[in-house]
Amino acid sequence: MTPSGDTAPQELQQLRAELARSQQQVADMAAAQEEFLRAVSHDLRAPLRHVTSYGTLVREVLGDLPPEVLQGAEVQEALGFLATMDKSARRMGLMIDGLQALVRASRAPLRLQAVPLADAMAQARATLAAAEAGRNVAWRIAPDLPALQADPTLLQELLVQLLANALKFTRPVAQPCITVWVDAAPAGCVAFTVQDNGVGFDPARAGTLFGVFQRLHRETEFEGVGTGLALCRAITRRHGAELTATAVLGGGCTVRVRWPVEGTAATAGAMSRHP
Repeated sequence: MTPSGDTAPQELQQLRAELARSQQQVADMAAAQEEFLRAVSHDLRAPLRHVTSYGTLVREVLGDLPPEVLQGAEVQEALGFLATMDKSARRMGLMIDGLQALVRASRAPLRLQAVPLADAMAQARATLAAAEAGRNVAWRIAPDLPALQADPTLLQELLVQLLANALKFTRPVAQPCITVWVDAAPAGCVAFTVQDNGVGFDPARAGTLFGVFQRLHRETEFEGVGTGLALCRAITRRHGAELTATAVLGGGCTVRVRWPVEGTAATAGAMSRHP
C-alpha cells in the first residue's frame, strides 16, 4: 500500500522537524559543555591564587623563626608539606590553562587560508628553541611539504604541540631525531607525518592517548598534565582533519595528520561554526 499524496509530505515534514530538534539538542549540549569548561577554568582561578599566595606567606612566616626552631623536625616537615601543596597548585594551574586552550580551539572562529606547512613548521621550531637549547637534535624535514587550508593560529598551536612532544620524549635518547615527511593520502586530502625516535609508549594504552588529562608516562619522568594531544585532536577536528598516533615502547612515536583540501576544509569550518 503506497502513501497518499498528502501523507508523504506530512511524514517528510515530521522527519525534518525531528531532525531539527535533534540538531538543536546537540547544539545545546555543545553550548552547555563550553559554558561548563569556561566556568571551571575561570572560577577555579581565584581559590587557586589564594592557595599559592597564602602558601608563600606561611613559608615566609616560618622563615622568620629562630634558626634552632626552623631546623626542627616539625617545621621542616611543615615546609615539605608546603612544597607539595605549591607543586600541586601549580599543576592545577596548568590543567586550567589546558582547559582554556581546549575551549578556545573548539569555539574560536576559523579564519581559513592557505598556509605553507614548511613555513609553519619553521615557526613552530623557533617557538620551541628554548626546549631544544643545548641538545643536538637531528631534524629531517621534507622539502615538499604541502600548503594547508587552515586557520594559521590554530595550525601553529597544533604544530607546536606535536614538535614539543617529540622534543620532550626524545630527551633520554643519545641521538634524538625528528622526521617530518609528506604521507600518502586519499583523494581530497593531503597528509604529513611527524616521527621521533624517543621513548614511545605502550600500544595497549593508545586508546587513552587523546583524552583530557591522560598521561602515558609518570610525572616524575616527563612534565605535562595531559592536555596537549587532546588539544591537537580538537584543532584537527575543527578543520575536518584526522589525527592518529602509533608507537613502540622504547622505539619512538609516529603521528599522522590527514588534512582536507580547500573545499572539504571550508565545509568543515562552516559546520563547526554553525553546529
